Amino acid sequence: MKNFTQQLLVIILCVTASLSVYSQKSLNIEGPSKKIASKKWQPLLDKNLSKWEIWTGVPDPSVKNLPASYVIPEDGKPVDAIGLNNEMNVFSVSLDKDGTPILNISGEVYAGLTSKKEYANYHLTMLFKWGEKKWAPRLEAKRDCGLLYHCYGEHGAFWNVWKSCLELQIQEGDMGDLYCLAGTKSKVSADKTNHWDPKGERISKTAKRSVDAESPNGKWTRIDLYVVDDVAIHVVNGHVVLALKDAITNKGEKLNKGQIQIQSEGAECYAKEIFIRPLKKFPKKIKKVAGF
Repeated sequence: MKNFTQQLLVIILCVTASLSVYSQKSLNIEGPSKKIASKKWQPLLDKNLSKWEIWTGVPDPSVKNLPASYVIPEDGKPVDAIGLNNEMNVFSVSLDKDGTPILNISGEVYAGLTSKKEYANYHLTMLFKWGEKKWAPRLEAKRDCGLLYHCYGEHGAFWNVWKSCLELQIQEGDMGDLYCLAGTKSKVSADKTNHWDPKGERISKTAKRSVDAESPNGKWTRIDLYVVDDVAIHVVNGHVVLALKDAITNKGEKLNKGQIQIQSEGAECYAKEIFIRPLKKFPKKIKKVAGF
């Protein structure tokens, strides 16, 4: 009986391990690399940030040496002098050794880098990594950023900084989580712990990623966002980590397009190889894992 119990335990452990490996398997997603060149990929990043505008929130009281135009309003809400400028160099671009532009995000002030165009039905890809510096009010918190999509309406709808939108969370250990900002909603299948599970019986407005696929701190993590109509799929380092459907605005209207925003939220970080291409339908391997 003892030997049988031991054998059964070994079998259970092996099955569990195999399921874990399967769930973590990378899909080897196609990207805009030199080996897979495609005219459909459009770069979103250049040295002049020509495809973006910047909205800067009110600086934390701890921020020193503010530019003269930064007059902190009494009601705590940004005014134009604060809202649409980059005097503090929150977002800047440098070039690496081969001339590839790198987006430098200081994190010192809450802000949003906002695409000038709206996008619908697309596949967006980028490489992201953390820096070292952290700023108030998140000195003791996890390093945080975010890829916001389907952004609409006025700047400052959420925390007086970001637009109404859906968020692919970029935070240490939580990369790929879903947040719905300023009244937006969606439907996500989740398990009892509110982690995404395509077979989960719980339907949630927001949810945690299914697995932690983030690269070690200081290394580049690849982030892919797939959007078709009001359905979206979050992918981190080739792993489908969350899928949502039936996205709606704060007025209950279908949410299937909008601007893209990249956050500055208290942590120094970097992004590069930001590309976008049109998408008519989800790739079969992505769709299969997402459960659609």
